[in-house]
Amino acid sequence: MNPRNQTAFSEFVLLEVTEDQELQPLLFSLFLTMYLVTILGNLLITLAVVSDAHLHTPMYFFLSNLSFFDICLSTTTIPKMLVNMQKQSQSITYTGCLTQVYLVLVFGGLENCLLAAMAYDRYVAICHPLRYTVVVNLRLCGLLVLLSMLVSIGDALIHSLMVLRLSFCTDLEIPLFFCEVVQVINLACSDTLINNILIYIAASIFGGVSLSGIIFSYARIVSSVMRMPSVGGKYKAFSTCGSHLSVVSLFYGTGFGVYISSAFTHSSRETAVASMMYTVVTPMMNPFIYSLRNRDLKGALRKFTGRIPSFL
Repeated sequence: MNPRNQTAFSEFVLLEVTEDQELQPLLFSLFLTMYLVTILGNLLITLAVVSDAHLHTPMYFFLSNLSFFDICLSTTTIPKMLVNMQKQSQSITYTGCLTQVYLVLVFGGLENCLLAAMAYDRYVAICHPLRYTVVVNLRLCGLLVLLSMLVSIGDALIHSLMVLRLSFCTDLEIPLFFCEVVQVINLACSDTLINNILIYIAASIFGGVSLSGIIFSYARIVSSVMRMPSVGGKYKAFSTCGSHLSVVSLFYGTGFGVYISSAFTHSSRETAVASMMYTVVTPMMNPFIYSLRNRDLKGALRKFTGRIPSFL
C-alpha cells in the first residue's frame, strides 16, 4: 500500500455513535441536552463569579476560568458529533480534524494546568493562611493563567505542525467520536517516531508535573489539617478542598481511562466511551460539583439568577 500525502484526500471518518438507527434520535437528544446543560452551568458560574464582588478571590478566579475552558472543550467536540448524527455521516475534513486536534490539546492542557494552580491555592490557604493574601494575589493568578495558556498553545501548535508532515494511507477511520492526536498519528503511513516521542514528553510534563504538584499540595494539606486540634477546623479545611478533589478525580480518572482502555482493549467502542466521559461528562459535572458543595457560590448564583428577569 503506497502512502498518500494529506493533499490526496479530503476527509477522515469518525466512529459512529450507534449503529442502531432507531436509537439515533434518542442519543441525539441526550447529547444535545448534555451540551446545553454544560454551556448553561459553566456560563452561570462564570457570570456569577464576575458579577459578585465577594467572589473576586483567587479560588473563584481560577474556577471561572476553568468553567470557561470547559465550555470551549465541549464546543470543540460535541457540535460536530451532533451534526454528523443529524446528517448520518461520520466524515470530517482534514482541516476540521486538525483543528479539533489543536483545540482539544489547548483546552485539555489548560484544564490540567488550572487544576494544579487551584491545588496550590488551597495549599497556601490552609497551610499558610496568614501569608495567603500576600503569596496568592490576583496578579500571580493572572500570570499563572497566562503561563498555562502559553504552554498549552505552544504544545498544541507543535503537535499540530508535526501532524502536517505525515502522510496517510487509505484507512482513515478514527476510532473515536472526535479527532485526537494519538489516533490521528496511528493512521499515518510515514514515520511517526518523532510524533510519539513528543507525545510522551508532553504527557510527562502535563500529566507528571501537574499531577505531582497536586499530590504534593494535598499531602501537605492533609499533614497540616491532621495537626489541627479542633474537629470543626478540620472539617472546614477539608470542605474547602472537597469540590476541587472531586473535579481532579473526575478529570484525571476519565483521562487515564481513555489511554488505559486504548492500551489494554481492542474494542474501539470502549475507548470511544471512555473518551466521551473525558470530553462530554466531565465538563458537564464540574458546575454541579462546585455549586452543590459551595455555600458562597450557591448564594452568588441565586443573586445572579434573581437579577436576570430585570434585564429581560
